[in-house]
Amino acid sequence: MADYTVVLPSLGDDAGNEAQVSFVYVKPGDTVEIEADLLEMVTDKATFNVPSPKAGKIRKILVGEGDNVKVGDAICEMEI
Repeated sequence: MADYTVVLPSLGDDAGNEAQVSFVYVKPGDTVEIEADLLEMVTDKATFNVPSPKAGKIRKILVGEGDNVKVGDAICEMEI
């Protein structure tokens, strides 16, 4: 297995480059499939879920509810 760091993807042209974590769906030790929801994020224009880009096991969550996260910031570490 390899280590993989999941980062906040682009939010789209209208959403800006920062969002706030409103809910964390996973915890360390969880196994996730590709496209499984990891986080719920909120901007002043939208609420959206961040899907997992890979299947694997969550090793560490790097953000918490209420945290402001910028595009490209690490949000969790996985074993893939």
